[in-house]
Amino acid sequence: MPDTRPRRTFAVISHPDAGKSTLTEALALHARAIHEAGAVHGKGDRRATVSDWMAMEKARGISITSAALQFVYRDHVVNLVDTPGHSDFSEDTYRVLSAVDSAVMLVDAGKGLEPQTLKLFRVCALRGIPVITVINKWDRPGLSALELMDLIQAKIGLRPTPLTWPVGEAGDFRGVLDRRTGEFVKYTRTAGGATRAPERRLRAEEVEEPDALVWATAVEEHELLSLDEADHDQERFLAGATTPVMFASALQNFGVAQLLDLLLDLAPAPSGATGVDGTVRRVDEPFSAFVFKVQSGMNAAHRDRLAYARVVSGTFERGMVVTHASTGRPFATKFAQAVFGRETTSVETAEAGDIIGLVNATALRVGDTVYVDEPIEYPPVPTFAPEHFRTASAGDISRYKQFRRGIEQLDQEGVVQVLRSDLRGDQNPVLAAVGPMQFEVVEDRMVNEFNAPIRFSRLDYQVARRTDAAGAAALSGLRGVEVLQRSDGTHLALFVDAWRAKTTERDHPDVMLEALPAGG
Repeated sequence: MPDTRPRRTFAVISHPDAGKSTLTEALALHARAIHEAGAVHGKGDRRATVSDWMAMEKARGISITSAALQFVYRDHVVNLVDTPGHSDFSEDTYRVLSAVDSAVMLVDAGKGLEPQTLKLFRVCALRGIPVITVINKWDRPGLSALELMDLIQAKIGLRPTPLTWPVGEAGDFRGVLDRRTGEFVKYTRTAGGATRAPERRLRAEEVEEPDALVWATAVEEHELLSLDEADHDQERFLAGATTPVMFASALQNFGVAQLLDLLLDLAPAPSGATGVDGTVRRVDEPFSAFVFKVQSGMNAAHRDRLAYARVVSGTFERGMVVTHASTGRPFATKFAQAVFGRETTSVETAEAGDIIGLVNATALRVGDTVYVDEPIEYPPVPTFAPEHFRTASAGDISRYKQFRRGIEQLDQEGVVQVLRSDLRGDQNPVLAAVGPMQFEVVEDRMVNEFNAPIRFSRLDYQVARRTDAAGAAALSGLRGVEVLQRSDGTHLALFVDAWRAKTTERDHPDVMLEALPAGG
């Protein structure tokens, strides 16, 4: 039987080290999807987070690839996507944002709004994704709460409307004032923050003497906010004019329960999507989904390949025959899985808003659409302008087959863009990346997953422009320019610097040279 419980599908975005993966763990912990949280590897005695499963992620304590977690809370099915924060992996984050209905923007209380957070917020604004703001790390010294509100309004243009307000300044986190009920939600620390933090709800007259002074300050600031009309308005939030704000410490599990409740109460439910031809597919129409991520190597025991698909409409049933929109060919979804970090379980049905893993669907690429009955094709996921380039070759020529297979797999996943030309041949493809850390991921996975050591040689190109076959012919042989073809058929002209790109455009006005979206 279809699971008709309401859905909420959201992503967590922020600058690196603001606490995204830790918050993801804390949310799963409070939903009782896990029993003990693991903070970033190397911090205390806590384990690596369930959403960080790659060896490099555990070693470095950062998220390199996005991860999906699905759990049930208050009779809702919650699909939570943790994203990489590092700008080198921004393409993966942008893909995730095409698959969610809302976003939680995590802000470090001590650092305010940082550059990568601002870039990701602009993507949310462009896509019309409502944003809930969480001021994290309030258990550490930082900026004042009112100062942070001013920064949010000044830098992103949204009116902050706090739903909770901190009791105690940054570094002295006693709890929060729930602005909707007027209650004091008082927190109690647990050892290392590894388990759910106990909390008590107290009426104003029940606040005890040790907290009386900081409580009075919180009440005074809450009243100032109300006088300034900084109160939540659901219509303005969904329209992208305001952002509800909460205060938390993900590491201590403070404020996490309030965030979960807020997501269920205020975040929008799935609402269908528009196809490339302008056709709107409502959630109650026949099944359709689009692939926003392809991932292999999640299970070291066997060679697996998982296509993450967001269900846009209808009910998915395991084994149903779907149509691949780009080829028109049918295929049976014999194996489908629900995902919880690295762990997967077989799924029989899924509803609009759910994220499912289609197992070993080798024909599927990032951006592909699948459907039943009425045809639909959703807009492709944009590919961003690479700024770093390396030639790749097999480090061990006897393992050339494994080298080719690994490069093809990483290309299909979008780990890097793979460029080829007749001049360079198949043995020396050019790898193009938004950030240099992507090459480290390639090297690690080629060695550990495909047993194919890889050798890089740096290329001194800095700028890429999209061109066509005629442009490729016209630019052939020009100094400081090389044209290669991406695996999706796109021609990219690479230039040694921005000056060379500009002079080439000036000297060849008839050649198509389009800038790609910037993702770094």
